[in-house]
Amino acid sequence: MITQAVEIKILGKVMRVNCPSGQEEALVTAAEDFDQRLHELSERTKVTNTEQLLTIAALNVCNELHAERAKSDSEKELMKQRIDLLQQSIEAALQKHSARHEA
Repeated sequence: MITQAVEIKILGKVMRVNCPSGQEEALVTAAEDFDQRLHELSERTKVTNTEQLLTIAALNVCNELHAERAKSDSEKELMKQRIDLLQQSIEAALQKHSARHEA
């Protein structure tokens, strides 16, 4: 896998991060989002300790990720139920159609 060094800025600190080629824009966008979240969190909580701020932000991101996964799992289950119901309806219609033609 070919990687590319990309400069990002988090809390005013510039760092170079390796990233797969073609993903540079996604990394920069993610870094900008994370930086914005950190600034907003710092303003909202008045936490100035960088380590605490990063820990709180990481916990918030993980919580959001878990919530989205649960939502996705719930939507998948609902879609499966709908597909099963549709399949049952199709099978019933085919049996009804077949029974009419046999009679």
